[in-house]
Amino acid sequence: MEKDDKKMGWIRVLLLIIPYLIIIAVFQLIAYGIAEISFEEDLPKTSLQSFIITIATMLGTILVLYLFMVFIEKRKFKELGLKLKDRGIDFLAGITIGLVVMTTAFFLLIALGEINFQNFNLDPLEILLSIGVFMAVSIAEELLFRGYIQRNLMYSFNNYIALIASSLIFAAAHGFNPNLSWIALAGLFGAGILLGLSYIYTKNLWFPISLHFSWNLFQAYFGFNVSGQEFYSIIEFNIVEENILNGGKFGFEASIFSLILQIILIFLIFKYYQKKVNLS
Repeated sequence: MEKDDKKMGWIRVLLLIIPYLIIIAVFQLIAYGIAEISFEEDLPKTSLQSFIITIATMLGTILVLYLFMVFIEKRKFKELGLKLKDRGIDFLAGITIGLVVMTTAFFLLIALGEINFQNFNLDPLEILLSIGVFMAVSIAEELLFRGYIQRNLMYSFNNYIALIASSLIFAAAHGFNPNLSWIALAGLFGAGILLGLSYIYTKNLWFPISLHFSWNLFQAYFGFNVSGQEFYSIIEFNIVEENILNGGKFGFEASIFSLILQIILIFLIFKYYQKKVNLS
């Protein structure tokens, strides 16, 4: 199996592309019908519509990866990295990091005069829907980009080459997001490294899933766009002038401060796992 994996890892990634696009298209077409979204509309207009589309995308992703794991790789689906044993701390760490980063971002930009607070907007239904949306996004994308793509590339290449390649694919997959810029692409690549680094050492997805979820959720709650898209926000603010300090319409991910924080976190995570390896 290991010898076959070395030969087939990157090939399985290529083989995944067309079936994935077809299955996701079918699931999203069904979801558009359920959500009553016309094909003339570029994006869902309500949080409920976003929730329906995102859940459909997650289910389509799970289906295609399940088929590939069971029938192509002859492995159990949970071997993507879904084992729960002793992963509670990983999950809490991911949630905490996302909250701390976005809290820091908000108050830093307030202090610098880059954004002006306007209002609080508490809506329990919107809060629940946004939690569902961002959890579905984080599960789908981590299963795909880390659990399947990075893992298979790690069979064929050096772990860090696989990490860089999967991060480039992750950034490219977001290349059609609105309000994209060069610094936003750099931030997406950095996010791929940040989310995928722990997977090299643990082969487990609960830390990247929770960090991905928390990063997006609290980014939205603090009033920023998320990867160029508007979502429900608990805090509402206006940007004084769009620039690389505040991230503009793409969100905090397109900020130079986001890149700096990503680099710091990548370094800390790397040192943490290197220390664990040396002690074992």
